[in-house]
Amino acid sequence: MKQFSILLLLVGCISFLNAQQNKPALTSEILKTINIRNIGPAAMSGRITAIAVDPIHPEVIYAGSASGGVWRSTSGGTNWQPIFDKAPTQCIGSIAINPKNPDEIWVGTGEGNPRNSQNFGVGVFKTINGGEDWTFMGLPNSRTINRIVIHRDNPDIVFVASLGSTNGPSEERGVFKSTDGGQTWKKALYVNDLTGCAELVADPQNPSKLYAAMWEYRRWPWFFESGGEGSGLYISYDAGENWVQRTDKDGLPEGELGRIGLAVAKSNPDIVYALVEAKENALYKSEDGGKKWNKMATKGMGDRPFYYSEIYVDPKNENRVYSIFSTISVSEDGGKTFESFAGWSIHPDHQSFWISPDNPNYIIDGNDGGLNITLDRGKTWRFAENIPVGQFYHVDVDNEWPYNVYGGLQDNGSGTGPSAVWRYGGIRNSDWQEVNFGDGFETMPRKDDSRYVFSESQGGELSYIDKKTGDGRYIKPLHPDGKTELRFNWNAPLAQDPFNPHGIYFGSQFLHYSSDLGQNWKLLSPDLSTNDTSKLHQDISGGLTFDATNAENHCTVIAISPSPADREVIWVGTDDGNVQLTRNGGKTWTNLGDKLPDAPMAAWIPQIECSKTNAGEAFIVLNNYRQNDFLPYLYHTTDFGKKWKRLVSPKNLPVPNGARGGNYCLSVIQDTEVPSLLFLGTDQGLYISIDYGNSWVKFPPEALPSVPVYDMKIQERDGDLVLGTFGRAIWILDNLSPLRELARKGASMLEEPFKLFAAQPGIQVEYRSFEGPRFAVDANFHGPSKSAAVRIPVWVKPGLKAESKSDKKDKDKKEVKSKEEKDKKGGRKPGKEKEKAMVVVLGLEGDTLRQFSTELDTAFSSSIWWRMDTKGVQFPSKNDPPKDRDEPGGGPKVLAGDYWVKVKYMDWTDSVKVTVMDDPRLNISKADREAQNAAIRDINTLVERLTNAYNRLKEAEKTVSLVESQFVNVPDSLKKDVLKLGAAIKDTISNLKEQFFQHKEEKGIKRGEDNMNSKIWRALGYIRRNDGEPNSTAEIAANTAKQDAEALISKINELFETQWTEFRSTAETIQYTLFKDFERL
Repeated sequence: MKQFSILLLLVGCISFLNAQQNKPALTSEILKTINIRNIGPAAMSGRITAIAVDPIHPEVIYAGSASGGVWRSTSGGTNWQPIFDKAPTQCIGSIAINPKNPDEIWVGTGEGNPRNSQNFGVGVFKTINGGEDWTFMGLPNSRTINRIVIHRDNPDIVFVASLGSTNGPSEERGVFKSTDGGQTWKKALYVNDLTGCAELVADPQNPSKLYAAMWEYRRWPWFFESGGEGSGLYISYDAGENWVQRTDKDGLPEGELGRIGLAVAKSNPDIVYALVEAKENALYKSEDGGKKWNKMATKGMGDRPFYYSEIYVDPKNENRVYSIFSTISVSEDGGKTFESFAGWSIHPDHQSFWISPDNPNYIIDGNDGGLNITLDRGKTWRFAENIPVGQFYHVDVDNEWPYNVYGGLQDNGSGTGPSAVWRYGGIRNSDWQEVNFGDGFETMPRKDDSRYVFSESQGGELSYIDKKTGDGRYIKPLHPDGKTELRFNWNAPLAQDPFNPHGIYFGSQFLHYSSDLGQNWKLLSPDLSTNDTSKLHQDISGGLTFDATNAENHCTVIAISPSPADREVIWVGTDDGNVQLTRNGGKTWTNLGDKLPDAPMAAWIPQIECSKTNAGEAFIVLNNYRQNDFLPYLYHTTDFGKKWKRLVSPKNLPVPNGARGGNYCLSVIQDTEVPSLLFLGTDQGLYISIDYGNSWVKFPPEALPSVPVYDMKIQERDGDLVLGTFGRAIWILDNLSPLRELARKGASMLEEPFKLFAAQPGIQVEYRSFEGPRFAVDANFHGPSKSAAVRIPVWVKPGLKAESKSDKKDKDKKEVKSKEEKDKKGGRKPGKEKEKAMVVVLGLEGDTLRQFSTELDTAFSSSIWWRMDTKGVQFPSKNDPPKDRDEPGGGPKVLAGDYWVKVKYMDWTDSVKVTVMDDPRLNISKADREAQNAAIRDINTLVERLTNAYNRLKEAEKTVSLVESQFVNVPDSLKKDVLKLGAAIKDTISNLKEQFFQHKEEKGIKRGEDNMNSKIWRALGYIRRNDGEPNSTAEIAANTAKQDAEALISKINELFETQWTEFRSTAETIQYTLFKDFERL
């Protein structure tokens, strides 16, 4: 008995485990079917950190972005497509092309210029089919790869220059070498755990000779140092097996060195240039292949060596040297002097450069603003305005129709653009308005008047700007005593008062508040940071070269979140680990930072999301990658911070390919309707939780690339999720209703076979024509717009099939039958075309307004679209419509109000109520709308009569032809009258049909032809294109169409009453047999 009980227990456990395994779950595969649209902009682009050009097909260009992936142009830079979206990171440091096989391309991830906003990678990737597919090739902890060199003669030999982590010690740095095409790697050059390889170049005539610039560099959140004993210049003569260091004994500067840029002259490889950061920064030149060096220029070739240290030599002129930095300078005398090359005609801050080896006048430049191309060596430049890799720190929205999106970008200012456009051509760059320049951060529309914008640049430079006039007020606060120095973070936080549309909060080390749009300020807090004086030396940051740009400002407030549920509650986060809370409007503050479980010391609190309804509930984003800790941290409290729960870890936010650490968090947002629905922005993409953060699922690259998501906003009226990505500009997930329903019901909703979700209101707008060029061809960006029509999101369970009656009986009886038996009794057969959904639109009283069918795809892929039209009419057509064609639409538009949409798909039916709105920009009365619809119905009634008349003509024409074919063997004496009458009828029918359309056999084209069809469309045009009740011109057009239609119909009636009657009677009187008498054989 005991054994039997144990057996039952085991069976029960197994059954439970099987049930658990079979439980429905939200997966990335399902999220793959969610559509998130990228609206740009591309005019405000982003850092291009790598450029490579196909050596055989120079029209094929590859461009890598700091955090926006790899882009390819096959047209010399006219059109561009992303080709790295399925990779686990979009942070690119280098691109190299196999010179023997240009379909083999290597990509090193992690940008190589380590500023405060640097983006990290996860190793090396390779494609062997031109970017269609990518394979991870190792070095997951390299973090930063600035250069890859492929051996010219043996492409299996590959060198990788890894800077490693710039935020602390790491072993995976230096020069790595593979001799088997990346299958295995070894350290070819390693100095210490703080020194990486900043540059690696090969002798163009001797690929086994390598020059490596080793760089000791360390960044803290509050300070950085460039230079140290580990830095130096090394040369290998045997493909990296052995290295020789060049020092001051060889002519290089004495003492510690910093970053070194290297370039070898292709036309004379004995000429080598080195841009050396030292006690005195200077360009050095070797004329013997790197053995001895001489100092050349000390000015004009760079101003920030830690960030800009790349130099390039004209491939056909060893004395022409380019240095790229804030601007571009060029030396024509072998490095002795430099002069401006590009100036400010293109975006400053240059990151990458390529010179054609065959035509040095052809140059491609990558900078913080995107990519530029010159064909005349800098006299003129072309900007690639269709690479949307903007790095947004923040996003916001207004409540206009359609609503606008606002945001600030790294080194590309602040701007605003539409979430959708009610005109043709999609969202273009010209739709975006720059409101401020510099490094852009918080950009917020005034709550009660979106004409005005709060806009901020680095270090707390805050302005209040009129979008219409451009007028702006400088409103950065000062301390009330006029003496205390305020510390504003590089990315200082700004927040709007939920209870006062003119109220704003701003953060230095204090919390500032203005109730009058920034005209006057008051302090709401003491210093909320740790005020650690050891971290307040940003003015001397930089190491060998000072670099104080507000980027290392520290012990500052970086997050402000006033509670919408209680005006007294404000949450504040700092860059040194404090989470401050006031529950009395700033009178007293409580630091909760040390209550966060497992939280590292002095970490950043970049974002706090507080509940819209519960003042004690908040989500805290914490990241610590600036201290070499890449783990994810997200915390949640519901009781004002008395208890905290950590919601993420490396287990549920894993990093691919075995990289140490985790996928660190950047932003979080809680849905405004369903509190358990959360979205988490990380360094490697977007995650969703439908269970209050207990589990997380990543949006796969088919929905959104693995790009840093720095900020998110929900446009509450429309229910859209707006994403500010740091590398791929702005994305919008339209209509959260499917995900909200999923969060309400849990993953069990995924078991439902078929379901409709709430639709956003349809808006009856007339689209404007194009702005700018109608035919914009390929060089322009077009972001997809949201349609104003009614769009009903749909769920179709993957693998869903209809059940026959026999299938249902089998299921009820729990019987199993073979597939062949099911098919014989009516089951669905393989190869059947895709099932269509049957859609019926009903008024609230149940009257049918419109019916149509549409194909649906799996999961969330599909939507049902209704253009807010009623049943239309079939117009006269030369061709017969398909038998399975839906009833025509295009009837009068419905009036504003609510309607039911009922959908049957296979064996399942669902319905949803939808709302239709008038154009909010117009003021048209219901009576005018009804008058317009009545006029359309009047014309449609006329069209129905004309269609019947035209179809009758076609039928009669076929009948005449049939009679003629039957009379082929009839003696001429009997059939001549019939054939004569038939020919006459055909002539009459042809003449009547030509009054409907232009004769198709007629040569040429006639504009504005005065036929019946054109008169009908002219009348409808006058009625539909004039909002409201038809005017007198529309009435004239309608009356003309009616009169001419009546006249035409009268002629058709006359045909059938005269010629047709005579033809028929004559044909029917002929007595002729089709049979022949056969004699007996």
